[in-house]
Amino acid sequence: MPLLLLVSLLWSFSPGLIKGRLVGIDSGFLSAARVGLAFAVFVPFLRFRGLALRTGLALAGIGAVQFGLMYLAYNESFRHLQSYEVALFTLTTPIFVTLLADALDGTLRLRALLAALVAVAGAAVVSLKGIAIESTLIGLALVQLSNAAFAIGQVFYRRLRRQNPGLVDLHVFALLYAGAFAVTLPIALAHTDFATFGLNPTQTLTLLYLGVLASGLGFFLWNLGAIRVPSGTLAVMNNAKIPLMVACSLLVFGESANLPRLFVGGGLMALAVWLAGDGDSREPRSESKGSGR
Repeated sequence: MPLLLLVSLLWSFSPGLIKGRLVGIDSGFLSAARVGLAFAVFVPFLRFRGLALRTGLALAGIGAVQFGLMYLAYNESFRHLQSYEVALFTLTTPIFVTLLADALDGTLRLRALLAALVAVAGAAVVSLKGIAIESTLIGLALVQLSNAAFAIGQVFYRRLRRQNPGLVDLHVFALLYAGAFAVTLPIALAHTDFATFGLNPTQTLTLLYLGVLASGLGFFLWNLGAIRVPSGTLAVMNNAKIPLMVACSLLVFGESANLPRLFVGGGLMALAVWLAGDGDSREPRSESKGSGR
Protein backbone atom coordinates (compact mmCIF):
# COMPACT_ATOMS: atom_id res chain seq x y z
CA MET A 1 0.00 0.00 0.00
CA PRO A 2 2.73 2.59 0.77
CA LEU A 3 4.31 1.99 -2.64
CA LEU A 4 0.99 2.51 -4.42
CA LEU A 5 0.38 5.72 -2.47
CA LEU A 6 3.86 6.98 -3.35
CA VAL A 7 3.36 6.32 -7.04
CA SER A 8 -0.09 7.92 -6.96
CA LEU A 9 1.51 11.09 -5.59
CA LEU A 10 4.25 10.95 -8.25
CA TRP A 11 1.67 10.64 -11.01
CA SER A 12 -0.74 13.24 -9.60
CA PHE A 13 1.43 16.11 -10.85
CA SER A 14 2.01 14.73 -14.36
CA PRO A 15 -1.04 16.12 -16.25
CA GLY A 16 -0.62 19.61 -14.83
CA LEU A 17 3.12 19.62 -15.55
CA ILE A 18 2.62 18.51 -19.16
CA LYS A 19 -0.07 21.09 -19.83
CA GLY A 20 1.47 23.90 -17.81
CA ARG A 21 5.24 23.48 -18.27
CA LEU A 22 5.73 21.64 -21.57
CA VAL A 23 3.24 23.46 -23.79
CA GLY A 24 4.44 23.74 -27.39
CA ILE A 25 6.76 20.73 -27.21
CA ASP A 26 6.00 18.10 -29.83
CA SER A 27 4.14 15.16 -28.32
CA GLY A 28 6.35 12.70 -30.22
CA PHE A 29 9.50 14.19 -28.72
CA LEU A 30 7.92 14.25 -25.26
CA SER A 31 6.93 10.59 -25.58
CA ALA A 32 10.35 9.49 -26.83
CA ALA A 33 12.13 11.49 -24.15
CA ARG A 34 10.03 10.01 -21.34
CA VAL A 35 10.47 6.37 -22.36
CA GLY A 36 14.11 6.99 -23.32
CA LEU A 37 14.87 8.33 -19.84
CA ALA A 38 12.95 5.44 -18.29
CA PHE A 39 15.00 2.99 -20.38
CA ALA A 40 18.20 4.66 -19.18
CA VAL A 41 17.10 4.11 -15.58
CA PHE A 42 16.54 0.38 -16.03
CA VAL A 43 19.11 -0.66 -18.62
CA PRO A 44 21.80 -1.24 -15.92
CA PHE A 45 19.57 -3.95 -14.45
CA LEU A 46 18.89 -5.69 -17.78
CA ARG A 47 19.85 -9.37 -17.80
CA PHE A 48 19.64 -11.61 -20.91
CA ARG A 49 20.80 -14.84 -19.28
CA GLY A 50 18.06 -17.44 -19.51
CA LEU A 51 15.82 -15.12 -21.54
CA ALA A 52 14.49 -16.68 -24.74
CA LEU A 53 14.60 -14.48 -27.85
CA ARG A 54 10.87 -14.94 -28.39
CA THR A 55 10.12 -13.82 -24.85
CA GLY A 56 12.40 -10.80 -25.17
CA LEU A 57 10.70 -9.74 -28.40
CA ALA A 58 7.30 -10.22 -26.79
CA LEU A 59 8.30 -7.97 -23.88
CA ALA A 60 9.51 -5.29 -26.31
CA GLY A 61 6.26 -5.58 -28.26
CA ILE A 62 4.20 -5.19 -25.11
CA GLY A 63 6.19 -2.11 -24.17
CA ALA A 64 5.75 -0.67 -27.66
CA VAL A 65 1.99 -0.73 -27.13
CA GLN A 66 1.64 -0.16 -23.37
CA PHE A 67 4.13 2.71 -23.12
CA GLY A 68 4.95 3.77 -26.70
CA LEU A 69 1.55 3.98 -28.38
CA MET A 70 -0.01 4.93 -25.06
CA TYR A 71 2.26 7.95 -24.57
CA LEU A 72 1.95 9.13 -28.18
CA ALA A 73 -1.82 9.33 -27.83
CA TYR A 74 -1.78 10.54 -24.21
CA ASN A 75 0.67 13.40 -24.75
CA GLU A 76 -1.05 14.50 -27.97
CA SER A 77 -4.39 14.75 -26.13
CA PHE A 78 -3.11 17.73 -24.12
CA ARG A 79 -3.33 19.83 -27.29
CA HIS A 80 -7.10 19.44 -27.18
CA LEU A 81 -8.06 19.08 -23.50
CA GLN A 82 -7.44 20.64 -20.11
CA SER A 83 -5.15 18.54 -17.93
CA TYR A 84 -7.94 17.73 -15.44
CA GLU A 85 -10.03 16.38 -18.35
CA VAL A 86 -7.16 14.16 -19.52
CA ALA A 87 -6.74 12.88 -15.96
CA LEU A 88 -10.45 12.17 -15.53
CA PHE A 89 -10.81 10.41 -18.86
CA THR A 90 -8.10 7.89 -17.93
CA LEU A 91 -10.64 6.47 -15.48
CA THR A 92 -11.98 4.17 -18.20
CA THR A 93 -8.79 2.06 -18.40
CA PRO A 94 -10.20 -0.73 -16.15
CA ILE A 95 -13.18 -1.01 -18.51
CA PHE A 96 -10.85 -1.67 -21.43
CA VAL A 97 -9.03 -4.27 -19.32
CA THR A 98 -12.33 -6.04 -18.62
CA LEU A 99 -13.49 -5.96 -22.24
CA LEU A 100 -10.13 -7.21 -23.54
CA ALA A 101 -9.92 -10.00 -20.97
CA ASP A 102 -13.45 -11.07 -21.93
CA ALA A 103 -12.56 -11.04 -25.62
CA LEU A 104 -9.44 -13.17 -25.08
CA ASP A 105 -11.44 -15.63 -22.97
CA GLY A 106 -14.21 -15.83 -25.57
CA THR A 107 -16.86 -14.41 -23.23
CA LEU A 108 -18.99 -11.27 -23.12
CA ARG A 109 -20.38 -9.53 -20.07
CA LEU A 110 -23.19 -7.10 -20.78
CA ARG A 111 -22.29 -5.14 -17.66
CA ALA A 112 -18.94 -4.26 -19.23
CA LEU A 113 -20.64 -2.95 -22.37
CA LEU A 114 -23.09 -0.97 -20.25
CA ALA A 115 -20.14 0.41 -18.30
CA ALA A 116 -18.56 1.66 -21.52
CA LEU A 117 -21.77 3.52 -22.45
CA VAL A 118 -22.06 5.08 -18.99
CA ALA A 119 -18.40 6.16 -19.18
CA VAL A 120 -19.05 7.88 -22.51
CA ALA A 121 -22.01 9.71 -20.97
CA GLY A 122 -19.86 10.83 -18.05
CA ALA A 123 -17.16 12.13 -20.37
CA ALA A 124 -19.77 14.02 -22.39
CA VAL A 125 -21.14 15.73 -19.27
CA VAL A 126 -17.68 16.97 -18.32
CA SER A 127 -16.30 18.04 -21.66
CA LEU A 128 -18.98 18.82 -24.24
CA LYS A 129 -19.67 22.45 -23.36
CA GLY A 130 -20.89 23.71 -26.75
CA ILE A 131 -17.58 25.23 -27.86
CA ALA A 132 -14.62 23.64 -29.57
CA ILE A 133 -16.53 20.36 -29.69
CA GLU A 134 -14.43 18.95 -32.53
CA SER A 135 -11.19 19.50 -30.62
CA THR A 136 -12.72 18.04 -27.47
CA LEU A 137 -13.86 14.91 -29.28
CA ILE A 138 -10.39 14.46 -30.80
CA GLY A 139 -8.85 14.79 -27.34
CA LEU A 140 -11.33 12.35 -25.85
CA ALA A 141 -10.63 9.83 -28.61
CA LEU A 142 -6.87 10.17 -28.04
CA VAL A 143 -7.22 9.51 -24.31
CA GLN A 144 -9.35 6.45 -24.97
CA LEU A 145 -6.76 5.17 -27.47
CA SER A 146 -4.16 5.72 -24.75
CA ASN A 147 -6.31 3.84 -22.23
CA ALA A 148 -6.83 0.96 -24.63
CA ALA A 149 -3.08 0.69 -25.34
CA PHE A 150 -2.27 0.72 -21.63
CA ALA A 151 -4.93 -1.93 -20.98
CA ILE A 152 -3.61 -4.16 -23.78
CA GLY A 153 -0.13 -3.97 -22.32
CA GLN A 154 -1.33 -4.83 -18.81
CA VAL A 155 -3.33 -7.84 -19.96
CA PHE A 156 -0.63 -9.30 -22.18
CA TYR A 157 2.20 -8.61 -19.72
CA ARG A 158 0.24 -10.39 -17.01
CA ARG A 159 -0.32 -13.39 -19.30
CA LEU A 160 3.32 -13.50 -20.32
CA ARG A 161 4.49 -13.39 -16.71
CA ARG A 162 2.21 -16.29 -15.82
CA GLN A 163 3.69 -18.30 -18.67
CA ASN A 164 7.23 -17.38 -17.52
CA PRO A 165 7.15 -17.42 -13.71
CA GLY A 166 10.93 -17.45 -13.49
CA LEU A 167 11.31 -13.96 -14.98
CA VAL A 168 12.49 -11.19 -12.65
CA ASP A 169 10.69 -7.91 -13.41
CA LEU A 170 13.71 -5.76 -12.60
CA HIS A 171 15.86 -7.75 -15.04
CA VAL A 172 13.50 -7.41 -18.03
CA PHE A 173 11.67 -4.11 -17.49
CA ALA A 174 14.16 -2.21 -19.69
CA LEU A 175 12.97 -4.27 -22.67
CA LEU A 176 9.49 -2.78 -22.37
CA TYR A 177 10.92 0.72 -22.51
CA ALA A 178 13.20 -0.28 -25.41
CA GLY A 179 10.14 -1.32 -27.40
CA ALA A 180 8.39 1.93 -26.52
CA PHE A 181 11.44 3.96 -27.55
CA ALA A 182 11.60 2.13 -30.90
CA VAL A 183 8.03 3.26 -31.61
CA THR A 184 8.27 6.85 -30.38
CA LEU A 185 11.73 7.82 -31.68
CA PRO A 186 10.79 7.79 -35.41
CA ILE A 187 7.74 9.96 -34.63
CA ALA A 188 9.92 12.41 -32.71
CA LEU A 189 12.51 12.58 -35.51
CA ALA A 190 9.82 13.14 -38.13
CA HIS A 191 7.92 15.90 -36.34
CA THR A 192 10.43 17.78 -34.21
CA ASP A 193 12.27 20.73 -35.75
CA PHE A 194 15.61 20.25 -33.99
CA ALA A 195 17.09 23.32 -35.72
CA THR A 196 14.91 25.59 -33.59
CA PHE A 197 14.21 23.22 -30.72
CA GLY A 198 15.29 24.04 -27.19
CA LEU A 199 14.32 23.47 -23.59
CA ASN A 200 14.58 26.06 -20.83
CA PRO A 201 15.80 24.93 -17.38
CA THR A 202 12.25 24.54 -16.04
CA GLN A 203 11.24 22.35 -18.96
CA THR A 204 14.39 20.26 -18.64
CA LEU A 205 13.73 19.59 -14.95
CA THR A 206 10.08 18.83 -15.70
CA LEU A 207 11.05 16.34 -18.39
CA LEU A 208 13.56 14.67 -16.07
CA TYR A 209 10.86 14.34 -13.41
CA LEU A 210 8.37 12.84 -15.87
CA GLY A 211 10.86 10.47 -17.50
CA VAL A 212 12.96 9.29 -14.57
CA LEU A 213 10.46 9.39 -11.72
CA ALA A 214 6.88 9.34 -13.08
CA SER A 215 7.52 6.98 -16.02
CA GLY A 216 10.61 5.00 -15.04
CA LEU A 217 10.46 4.56 -11.30
CA GLY A 218 6.68 5.01 -11.12
CA PHE A 219 5.66 2.14 -13.39
CA PHE A 220 8.12 -0.25 -11.80
CA LEU A 221 7.12 0.60 -8.21
CA TRP A 222 3.47 0.31 -9.19
CA ASN A 223 4.03 -3.24 -10.44
CA LEU A 224 6.01 -4.05 -7.31
CA GLY A 225 3.30 -2.67 -5.02
CA ALA A 226 0.57 -4.45 -6.97
CA ILE A 227 1.80 -7.89 -5.92
CA ARG A 228 1.76 -6.91 -2.23
CA VAL A 229 -1.91 -5.93 -1.85
CA PRO A 230 -5.23 -7.73 -2.38
CA SER A 231 -6.84 -7.28 -5.79
CA GLY A 232 -9.62 -5.12 -4.33
CA THR A 233 -7.12 -2.67 -2.85
CA LEU A 234 -5.28 -2.56 -6.16
CA ALA A 235 -8.49 -1.72 -8.02
CA VAL A 236 -9.26 1.11 -5.60
CA MET A 237 -5.73 2.52 -5.83
CA ASN A 238 -5.83 2.33 -9.63
CA ASN A 239 -8.58 4.93 -9.57
CA ALA A 240 -7.58 6.79 -6.41
CA LYS A 241 -4.89 8.61 -8.36
CA ILE A 242 -7.53 10.19 -10.64
CA PRO A 243 -8.97 12.57 -7.99
CA LEU A 244 -5.40 13.46 -7.01
CA MET A 245 -4.56 14.35 -10.62
CA VAL A 246 -7.73 16.41 -11.03
CA ALA A 247 -7.15 18.20 -7.72
CA CYS A 248 -3.54 19.06 -8.66
CA SER A 249 -4.62 20.42 -12.04
CA LEU A 250 -7.27 22.64 -10.44
CA LEU A 251 -5.56 23.68 -7.20
CA VAL A 252 -1.83 23.60 -7.99
CA PHE A 253 -1.80 24.55 -11.68
CA GLY A 254 -4.80 26.92 -11.57
CA GLU A 255 -7.11 25.39 -14.16
CA SER A 256 -10.81 26.22 -13.98
CA ALA A 257 -13.70 23.80 -14.34
CA ASN A 258 -17.48 23.71 -14.07
CA LEU A 259 -17.59 21.90 -10.75
CA PRO A 260 -21.21 20.63 -10.95
CA ARG A 261 -20.52 19.11 -14.37
CA LEU A 262 -17.22 17.74 -13.10
CA PHE A 263 -18.87 16.00 -10.14
CA VAL A 264 -21.77 14.63 -12.19
CA GLY A 265 -19.54 13.41 -15.02
CA GLY A 266 -16.97 12.01 -12.61
CA GLY A 267 -19.73 10.22 -10.72
CA LEU A 268 -21.00 8.62 -13.92
CA MET A 269 -17.50 7.45 -14.83
CA ALA A 270 -17.00 6.03 -11.34
CA LEU A 271 -20.31 4.19 -11.74
CA ALA A 272 -19.03 2.81 -15.05
CA VAL A 273 -15.92 1.43 -13.35
CA TRP A 274 -18.08 -0.19 -10.65
CA LEU A 275 -20.28 -1.78 -13.32
CA ALA A 276 -17.26 -3.15 -15.16
CA GLY A 277 -15.75 -4.57 -11.96
CA ASP A 278 -18.83 -6.42 -10.76
CA GLY A 279 -16.78 -8.82 -8.63
CA ASP A 280 -17.18 -11.68 -11.10
CA SER A 281 -13.59 -12.90 -11.11
CA ARG A 282 -12.73 -15.75 -13.44
CA GLU A 283 -9.30 -16.24 -11.85
CA PRO A 284 -8.19 -18.14 -8.78
CA ARG A 285 -7.80 -15.93 -5.78
CA SER A 286 -4.06 -16.48 -5.57
CA GLU A 287 -3.62 -15.26 -9.15
CA SER A 288 -5.80 -12.21 -8.67
CA LYS A 289 -3.36 -11.05 -6.04
CA GLY A 290 -0.63 -10.88 -8.65
CA SER A 291 1.42 -13.97 -7.86
CA GLY A 292 4.08 -14.93 -10.37
CA ARG A 293 4.78 -11.38 -11.54
